[in-house]
Amino acid sequence: MSIRVMLVDDQMLLRTGFRMVLAAQPDMDVVAEAGDGAEAIEVLRSTAVDVVLMDVRMPRMDGVEATRRICAEPEAPKVLILTTFDLDEYAFTGLKAGASGFMLKDVPPNELLNAIRSVHSGDAVVAPSTTRRLLDRFSSMLPSATKPRHKEIDRLTEREREVMLLVAQGLSNGEIAGRLVLSEATVKTHVGRILTKLGLRDRVQVVVLAYESGLVRAGGGGTG
Repeated sequence: MSIRVMLVDDQMLLRTGFRMVLAAQPDMDVVAEAGDGAEAIEVLRSTAVDVVLMDVRMPRMDGVEATRRICAEPEAPKVLILTTFDLDEYAFTGLKAGASGFMLKDVPPNELLNAIRSVHSGDAVVAPSTTRRLLDRFSSMLPSATKPRHKEIDRLTEREREVMLLVAQGLSNGEIAGRLVLSEATVKTHVGRILTKLGLRDRVQVVVLAYESGLVRAGGGGTG
């Protein structure tokens, strides 16, 4: 079954370009478009979508607010934020709002297509190191590291907590496997259990929670 994609951007020319790229793929269909966040939410009420490509700076309702409202709905589509500038504060707030990742608008077509497939399969597409740079830069927007930890973190096993710390410090599954002398498949299993226990959608939210709870400090490693 094809991945049903929605394009949300106030620039019609950009939507046209993205549509042409996606239309050439046998496993993707552009099933809807919108020129701003408010229109996107309205269209989604009557159109089944798997992945939303969401611009951030739009009239009426920006992509962050639209993402927040979309992700709050049951069985919501995955949202992939598209931003013009790396480390844009909108990318950070988009992740906080529930997006599964973000990419730059000038990303090579093949990377965009792989990102859509990854998001659709349940993975996050923001490199952990990039997510960490975002959080480091905007750490002032986060609660104090002295804030009590998320109570669900205490449900993690010692190994799961080790994996969570390394995810939050910007390591990929392969790098975590090397650090802990585990197979990459085992690390992926641990990450999946962490997501389930903490009620999170993807590893991006693991990083955000680790910072918010004080488990990891901006600019540093774990709190021990």
